[in-house]
Amino acid sequence: MSNDGASDVRATSGGGTRVLEAEEPRVQREHPHVSGALPDGEAEIELHGISKRFTTRTRDTLALTNIDLGIRKQEFVTLLGQSGCGKTTLLRILAGLIHPTEGEVTIAGRPLWRGDHRDDEALRKLGIVFQDAHLFPWFTVEDNIALPLKLRKVDKAERRRRSHELAELVGLQGFEKALPRELSGGMRQRVAIARALSYRPEILLMDEPFGALDAMTRDKMNMELQRIAEATSATVVFVTHSIAEAVFLADRVVLLSARPGRIRSITTVDARHPRSLDITAQTNFQEKVLELRRQLTEDEERIARQGGVSE
Repeated sequence: MSNDGASDVRATSGGGTRVLEAEEPRVQREHPHVSGALPDGEAEIELHGISKRFTTRTRDTLALTNIDLGIRKQEFVTLLGQSGCGKTTLLRILAGLIHPTEGEVTIAGRPLWRGDHRDDEALRKLGIVFQDAHLFPWFTVEDNIALPLKLRKVDKAERRRRSHELAELVGLQGFEKALPRELSGGMRQRVAIARALSYRPEILLMDEPFGALDAMTRDKMNMELQRIAEATSATVVFVTHSIAEAVFLADRVVLLSARPGRIRSITTVDARHPRSLDITAQTNFQEKVLELRRQLTEDEERIARQGGVSE
């Protein structure tokens, strides 16, 4: 490995080459380790020393390195950073969809992974919403919401009752018999949120769920999400590219550096929930947005100096 932190090319046993990207030592010099760990007993979710390396035949990529983070019960945490910084990878590790290369995730004191197997009790606390609603086009709103309950063999009457309850919670009452093609993008995302809440998870993990919506619908969904989180007492971890959205929603904004992703800073937002859009005009809000933008710009400039790209 060269000393300047640039990509290193090494021979493989098959006579080819493997590229090792953006190793940790240079990043440590430029951005000292920032820990988001909480005092013992405060965190519902804990990540200890999380790193993730993706290895293919021709390339090793260190996506995340040395992540320490605690998240309190009913806290709203946003994960912010450039494309390729590992936000979605970190969320998928939290969801149990990806096994970390190093480190441990605990949910309410239970390790999420026990060897190569996920802990079912920890998983039951998690609900997941992706950028695409991923609705079954031949299922009605009611049936899409109730699908996780059907897979858990909940009886039909209870599934129907719960789906109607959640349709009302997310503002879809009267649309229970509609098909996905009859809904707007924002309405489809409401169905996805309701489905994730169907089995009463305590933690809601959301990967840019409003990224494809127009600005006005996105603002409305951010308002609705605060109401839903408060009504369900859910802990929320929310991935976004939008600095303003991250600050508007969060109790704490966790900013990840460009790859390999590590915690660059943690910004606390003290305003109480639910927040109105008026807060975005306040000086304190704007200062936080500008400071986070400055840090993101510094990362972009660092990557450019190294002759690389952030994705």
